[in-house]
Amino acid sequence: MSIQALPGGRPAYGMQLPVQSQSTIFAEPWEAAAGPADLVAIARAAEHAGFAYLAVCDHVAIPRRLAPAMSTVWYDPVATLAHLAAVTERVRLLSHVAIVGLRHPLLSAKQYATLDHLSGGRLILGVGAGHVAEEFEVLGVDFRQRGAVLDEAIDALRAALGPDEFPSHHGKFYDFEGLGQRPRPAQERVPVWVGGSSPAAVRRAALKGDGWLPQGDPRDRLPAQIDRLLRLREDAGVEEPITVGAIAEPLYVGAPGWEVGRRTLSGSPEELAESLRAYGEMGVHQIQVRFRSRSRAELIDQIHAFGAEVAPRLT
Repeated sequence: MSIQALPGGRPAYGMQLPVQSQSTIFAEPWEAAAGPADLVAIARAAEHAGFAYLAVCDHVAIPRRLAPAMSTVWYDPVATLAHLAAVTERVRLLSHVAIVGLRHPLLSAKQYATLDHLSGGRLILGVGAGHVAEEFEVLGVDFRQRGAVLDEAIDALRAALGPDEFPSHHGKFYDFEGLGQRPRPAQERVPVWVGGSSPAAVRRAALKGDGWLPQGDPRDRLPAQIDRLLRLREDAGVEEPITVGAIAEPLYVGAPGWEVGRRTLSGSPEELAESLRAYGEMGVHQIQVRFRSRSRAELIDQIHAFGAEVAPRLT
């Protein structure tokens, strides 16, 4: 079952975990020395604070040309989410996003079905096309066809993660039948959220997704994107609801007392809630948030403050 708004109409809220990916665009200095214990503590804090999901990124190998900006710290999403599933009870587990075109769908299905089975049905499979050409090349996948590969991979994964122990799919890139996989997912239907904000990605989300994960859309662009997403879905005759997401600006609950960056939203809980309520008014069901912090302790304080003081005001 996918995530929709919480009771009272307020958007659900989730977070991309720190530590597990350390691009210089968003990583805090303290993360460089952090590790598994920090991830566990943060995941437990987020669950306690009512976060709907924890998200983990996906890259296989970073080329030297991109390493200064992206770093080479990218934990494997399945291994990381499985580790966190064992130390939490309710929070959903989101791949944001799995570059599923890098792997055969039966391989991805085996990994993610096992994760869903072990976690008691908490998986949300977020998928995306990818952007690092060298990853595709070294794994033998045509980077230029990554959009078409992703389109078919979603269909193949739908089959492989469905109820049939012996799934089948016959397409241009993948062809399989008569091969059984157990355990099956605990969920009857694993929700698939499609990431990306290009015209092709929005169309893919509209036609194939249970949810949409925009990537970097500023607030003033989101309403038009959401309108297009819903129109495409309606025109195609897709009647099932779709979970519309947004990534909020960096946040700091309270007065920071240190330089948090000009794009960071800071202030009282009511001030932050007033700003974030605009997302719900656009038709957003879930907001992904990220907090500025100088330590694990400060981040956990921010998580608790958001859950206790900001989230109840999002209605």
